[in-house]
Amino acid sequence: MTETTSIAPSPADVAAADADQRRTMRAERIKTLFARNKILALVVAIAIIWALFTWLTQGDFLTARNLSNLLRQMAITGMLASGMVFIIISGEIDLSVGSLLGLLGGLAAILDVNFHVPLWINIPVVMAIGALVGLFNGYWVAYLRIPSFIVTLAGMLAFRGVLLGITGGVTIAPVSAPLVAVAQSYLPDIAGYALGVMVFAALAVAALRGRAKRAQYGLPVPALSSDLVKLGVAAVVIAGFFGILDAYRGVPLPVLIVLVLLGAFTIMARRTVFGRRIYAVGGNLEATRLSGVNVQGVKLAVFGLMGAMAALAGIATTARLAAASPSAGTGAELDCIAACIIGGTSMRGGSGTVFGALIGALIISTLDNGMSMLGVDTFWQMIVKGTILLLAVWLDVATSPKR
Repeated sequence: MTETTSIAPSPADVAAADADQRRTMRAERIKTLFARNKILALVVAIAIIWALFTWLTQGDFLTARNLSNLLRQMAITGMLASGMVFIIISGEIDLSVGSLLGLLGGLAAILDVNFHVPLWINIPVVMAIGALVGLFNGYWVAYLRIPSFIVTLAGMLAFRGVLLGITGGVTIAPVSAPLVAVAQSYLPDIAGYALGVMVFAALAVAALRGRAKRAQYGLPVPALSSDLVKLGVAAVVIAGFFGILDAYRGVPLPVLIVLVLLGAFTIMARRTVFGRRIYAVGGNLEATRLSGVNVQGVKLAVFGLMGAMAALAGIATTARLAAASPSAGTGAELDCIAACIIGGTSMRGGSGTVFGALIGALIISTLDNGMSMLGVDTFWQMIVKGTILLLAVWLDVATSPKR
């Protein structure tokens, strides 16, 4: 009978195994820390980028006028990203929003210039048409089971063709003063400060309610000092934000619209059944279907919402340019998708926030604005944005748990 003997590991092997285990645990802690603080990392990134551009432009980047223009540029991408984030969370994609923006912006200009439709009728009509077009896309995706990439790629081509057809390939101008005011008007100073107070009050109430609910359900409640520090930082940021804008001409109306969208969509995502179902559909489609959720209806509604946001962005673009151009919206779909991904929305679905998408839109607009001020060639701007998008996706994959 053969007797087997086991060889005890040497001290060197034990030390190597311990070192490997410590490295693995350290890597996991870094992943967890980054996953929990993505937005904070983005805010730090914005601060670094702004400091760099301020230094390179000898302070011109950080002037009140330039920051106001920057936020107005960001607002249009932000409107698109506010809808796109829910498309991606649900596990789909929409490549047609740039062409749809141009088409609906052109339609708004035609109704205004050629038919003199009042603004209070023009905006609801164009947004309703945008929602219907979005529902049309959603029907092909949800009910006919055509991949959203193909459906919206077809829409990108078709909608651009319709735009060229209805405009004759020429710019529609000049649009009326009320329509121009949608993108080129500002809130009075007192209204801006009042809005800042309201935003801070909403954050404070949300923090207090969060503490009360955690205590009610027996969950650990963070130290009061921690919440007070967060509210203090928020107060400084809000005061700085509205103070800088008021130092120029006030809060631009498109920025106000984006702030309203941020509040409304955040509440929808966190506090409504529909919002939770969007995340559930993107997180696990089959399990959500088996639980009785109408996943087709959810996807249809999400595409309808995206169409309405494309309409709003199209109206804002026409108002900002005071004209409708046949090339309006070209590449906008790439910017808003990049904004969502940079802002922490996972391309695999089920994860993302509107706030993160808007932070991503601010980063994209900052790069465009800063590099344009420096006279950087367009091809370099495209290379930089593409590289940042690739790094954002890599970080998402590297710091997310495997499914």
